[in-house]
Amino acid sequence: MNKATIALCLVAAVGCSSAAAADSGCRSEDFKDIRYTVCSFDLGSDDIRVFWRDASGAPFRTFSALAEQLSAENRVLAFAMNGGMYQDDLSPVGLLIVGGTKHKAVNTVDIKGDVVPNFYKKPNGVFFIGDGKAGVLETGRFLREKPKTDFATQSGPMLVIDGEIHPAFIVGSPYLNQRNGVCASSPTEVHLAISDGFVNFDDFARFFRDRLGCQNALFLDGGSAPGIYLPEQERNDPPGHGGYGPIIGVVKEMQP
Repeated sequence: MNKATIALCLVAAVGCSSAAAADSGCRSEDFKDIRYTVCSFDLGSDDIRVFWRDASGAPFRTFSALAEQLSAENRVLAFAMNGGMYQDDLSPVGLLIVGGTKHKAVNTVDIKGDVVPNFYKKPNGVFFIGDGKAGVLETGRFLREKPKTDFATQSGPMLVIDGEIHPAFIVGSPYLNQRNGVCASSPTEVHLAISDGFVNFDDFARFFRDRLGCQNALFLDGGSAPGIYLPEQERNDPPGHGGYGPIIGVVKEMQP
């Protein structure tokens, strides 16, 4: 399959037979009557990155725009997901590091009140990749430990903290939404998941801990904002707020 054909497959999210566009490591899993799309990657063989702005300095906004730029660089976007919370101008709410460059500092602001935005439902946390390792850490611990970081995105709340469900989550809560999140079950094994239906925070967190085996997991976004790019399933979710901010993606070299 030539470059132009592969690019068309990825941008249009139609079926592709190219090995570069397939084998994304994704599958469907059911847990407590909710179906999830789960994508698992190994840093030893998969190039996982965080993206935000294109070559012109503007946010990518869509998965298709990111795929187009990578195609021009003879690379393929094999998978992508909304990578964390962002402002109306698509700038990240919290820490964002792309290719070793810090675009936004860690956000440690506290917000009190009856209605607190999800990001500020402490503890929140950071998903990071560096020195061939990945992890999710509560924000304070990330600041204390200062792990080697080439890519990072901060979001919140944490779903699982050292094996414990976030203390604010309520078993059987009626507050349901589509949600996506990330965890690392080992220093090289990364799992990203999005609910195919509506789920509360408690059940979502238990999916990461009890099914995916993660001791630390991070909520990325919810409502109309979660999205996934999965060409092998002809899936290219449009953004719900005029565009995506940070994007977590897996890159492969284009095959001749």
